[in-house]
Amino acid sequence: MVCALLSAFCLASATLPAVAQSPTRLRMNMVHEQIEERGIRDPRVLDAMRGTVRHLFVPDNLIEQAYTDHPLPIGHGATISQPYVVAFMTQLLDVRPTHRVLEIGTGSGYQAAILSQLADRVCSVEIVPDLGREASARLRDLGYSNVRVMIGDGYAGWPAEAPFDRIILTAAPLEIPRALLDQLKVGGKLVAPVGGREQFLHVVEKQAGGTLRRTVSIPVRFVPMTSRPNP
Repeated sequence: MVCALLSAFCLASATLPAVAQSPTRLRMNMVHEQIEERGIRDPRVLDAMRGTVRHLFVPDNLIEQAYTDHPLPIGHGATISQPYVVAFMTQLLDVRPTHRVLEIGTGSGYQAAILSQLADRVCSVEIVPDLGREASARLRDLGYSNVRVMIGDGYAGWPAEAPFDRIILTAAPLEIPRALLDQLKVGGKLVAPVGGREQFLHVVEKQAGGTLRRTVSIPVRFVPMTSRPNP
């Protein structure tokens, strides 16, 4: 009888999705193989990636792909970014524990969850109401208490919470909106994918007197940044 029960248990376990069998192992492998071995060295970023349960931020039908090395659709034309790109952009942003961070494009809330472990406060703007509400509830339920989500137009930023030490965009505008540059503190840094068919990560640092120093990093592919039409 014991043998029969053990066989049944083994058979049932073998049919479980891989992520249900060992999500921790899959997450550790993701960070080591996809991120650390590709040059991400900031220990705080690596710890945040290890500590964030990515499969809780993807649709149920894509859970088995949560720790693979590519972006995944989350509905409404949005995606959760490739793990390496999340880590790369987060390392570029160089968030400190005292920083207030603005994120444009909450999506599933995954990037905000990473940032919340590095910053004092994260303010995230999502233009799609359903995504914004779901992400806000998910982040709250998972205990990310220093994240606020606002449903609004990312092109306008979040003036009431400005200025920000760091700003990150997870959708690509053709040009970085002036409002976001205005909401960046002197000494602050903004990281954003910029472009249409061809996109590159841009890093903008606001220097004394408001001078902007811009550098261009790796080619990327993000969904276009959208804006609400004027009434």
